[in-house]
This record gives sequence, structure tokens and C-alpha cells, in this order.
Amino acid sequence: MARLRTRYLPVTHTHAVIERDPRFEDAHIVSVGGAEQSHVDLGDPAHVFYEYLRRAANVVDLVRPGEPLRALHLGAGGFTLPRYIAHTRPGSAQIAVDIDPDLLDFVLTELPLGDATQADDAGISVLIDDARAVLPTLDGTFDIIMLDIFSGEDAPEHLTEPSYYAELERLLTPGGVLLVNIGDDPPLRFASTQMRAFSRAFPLSSTAALASPSMFTRALPGNIVLAGLGNGEPWPKGWTSSLLARGPHPAGVLVGGDLRELLSRP
Repeated sequence: MARLRTRYLPVTHTHAVIERDPRFEDAHIVSVGGAEQSHVDLGDPAHVFYEYLRRAANVVDLVRPGEPLRALHLGAGGFTLPRYIAHTRPGSAQIAVDIDPDLLDFVLTELPLGDATQADDAGISVLIDDARAVLPTLDGTFDIIMLDIFSGEDAPEHLTEPSYYAELERLLTPGGVLLVNIGDDPPLRFASTQMRAFSRAFPLSSTAALASPSMFTRALPGNIVLAGLGNGEPWPKGWTSSLLARGPHPAGVLVGGDLRELLSRP
């Protein structure tokens, strides 16, 4: 029987658990408070199991193909996307921010990055901070910013405001992309408010929403990933067809008028 690894997290008064995923040779599931948070495949960092994160990774693949990236991850979790970028874009410089030092220590101890337990050895700097308070302390701009901290309507208010998305937009390089994972339950009230807040900082011409098409009916629980290009750059037409082809399937990518219609619904 696989060893069940646990750690008490004083910040949230919950327990984190790491267990093997028997479906894959060297994959692990990180749960916090009884809810699955991350899926980490140590044997194959290019394997991104969760659908929403695979959709986000597909967008990452389209940004400056073949070049190292500068990436900011707000919400570290199991470091799944940082591991993916480090593996697929060698030489990338990344910063991962999380407010829970015990969770970070637990994950990096049990699921080390590369062959070492130190994140710096994988080109990833780790900061323990609030996902908004940390922004003024950061130097330079980023090709990718991934915001992956929302868990429904109990999200911290200061991280849901249009002004926060505007701050993140200013940290993007020309052609850089902000990715936001929004998980919600029907009728997706929180997701709707966040899509509208996002649109205050990113024009619709620069934005796409990615999910299974069923999510856009607002009848099912799940995740929607918002992607916005900085500096008002238009969403590349070729990206939509590429993302639809890459999946996961069924795949939905709303842009332009289709996205406007979604945002107009109450």
C-alpha cells in the first residue's frame, strides 16, 4: 500500500495530503482540506492531467514558441505548471508565489523539483506572500502570469477587483499573456463577476475564454480559463484554431462576439 503523506497547515487550519495516483507510474495528487488541488507527474513533467491546466499549458505553448519564458505563478500548488515550463522551455526564469509556507515546504519536500529539493535549482524562485501585495516587489515584466487561487465565491475580495487585473496587465511583456483559472458551481455567479472584472482591464479583442463547451451553459460545475494579451494586443486568430485542435476535447474557445454574448448574460 502506498504511503499517505500528510501535513497540518496552520495558516488555513486544514491538512494537506499527498498520495500516489495509481493510474500513472510516478504521479501524485495533492489535496488540501479534502479537495484535490494539484496533480504532479514526476516521471513526465510534460503530462498535465487536469483539463483546465492543460488548456492553460496549451496557451503557454503558443507564447514565443521555443524560447525561454519569464513566468509568474500566483498560487503555487504542486508546481505543476512551473514544472511544465521548466521542462518544455529550458532556461526559463520563474517566480512562484504562495501565502502558505507549510504547504510550500510540504510539496517541495515530498515532490522535489527536478533532482533537487530546492526550487532555485529548477530556475524557480519561491516567494511566501499575498498574491497582490507581492506585485510591487517584483522586478521586470513577464511573458506568462498564471493566477490560480480562486475556489469560488469565498475568494479574497482584493484579488477579485478589476484594479487587480489592471495591475497584472501592467506586468506583462508585449505579447505576454495573463491566464486566470476560475472554478465555480452553477449558475457560475462568481465566474461571471470575474469575467466582467477581467474585461475592465483586458479588451474583448485581446481576450479568450477556454473551457469545455458545456461550461458556457452555466449549468455544470467546473473551470473556465481566461486568457488576455497585454498592451491591448489583439488575440491572434490562429491561436483559436490551434487551441480547439489541442483540446482537451470537447474544447471551447470563446472570442469576440461569442465572448461578448457570454458576458452579457445575467
